[in-house]
Amino acid sequence: MVILGYLFAVLIGLTLGLIGGGGSILTVPVLVYLLKLSPVTSTAYSLFVVGSTSLAGAISYLKKKQLCYRAAIALAVPSFIAVFLTRRFLVPLVPETILEFSGISLHKDVLIMLAFALLMILSSFSMIRKNIGSVITEEEFDPESIKINDPMIIAEGLILGILTGFVGAGGGFLIIPALVLLVGLPMKVSIGTSLLIIATNSLIGFTGDLYAGLDADWAFLLGFSALALAGIFIGTYLSKKIHGDTLKPVFGYFTLVLGLLIIIKEVLFHSY
Repeated sequence: MVILGYLFAVLIGLTLGLIGGGGSILTVPVLVYLLKLSPVTSTAYSLFVVGSTSLAGAISYLKKKQLCYRAAIALAVPSFIAVFLTRRFLVPLVPETILEFSGISLHKDVLIMLAFALLMILSSFSMIRKNIGSVITEEEFDPESIKINDPMIIAEGLILGILTGFVGAGGGFLIIPALVLLVGLPMKVSIGTSLLIIATNSLIGFTGDLYAGLDADWAFLLGFSALALAGIFIGTYLSKKIHGDTLKPVFGYFTLVLGLLIIIKEVLFHSY
């Protein structure tokens, strides 16, 4: 199981390199079910892994000039404030036993995994369906001409931050449609900008965990992240030979099935 967990670390990065996202959704299930960490610790570690791998991905888009800093700042500022506060205060405040009724109890760890499974299912739909069409092409795109709808972007950023902070995932399936539909960015620019936002949110969220007293196993965390980063470089190389759009629906269906299995496992067979 441990060896399989480390192999999945490479797969997480490989998927990110091939299709520009999605792989990070596997991080928490791998840490919980294969490497036997608690859900709370796994969401914290996931923020570091997702943040570091997304940052590597964002750098590759930066080199290709497929980033929009104005949109990244507009969405990231309310988002990283929300994710820091969620990890620093909200997650520690959630009681271990949330609800007890007629012999049935809902525990904090189960709630986190159920929320994560729901996120996986929603994320899978965004990978299965066809890409959202952008209103402009990359050739027509002018970073200085974009108009940012401040109230909508702020609301989206706050929701994204809370979601990222609670379940430890990047939330690219929310960011990319917002950048395409609300800001008017081309798809590739949206993906690059999304990776930068995810990296910022995740690493700041992890900082919130450190302030909350997380005693991180740095040797494990850096080793796991290094394998994921290796996967990104392999995926980036393979992306020149394999079109990511052909793999995205397959990975979407895999994520959908895994999300449903997590719900079944947590409802019927949970044990922490």
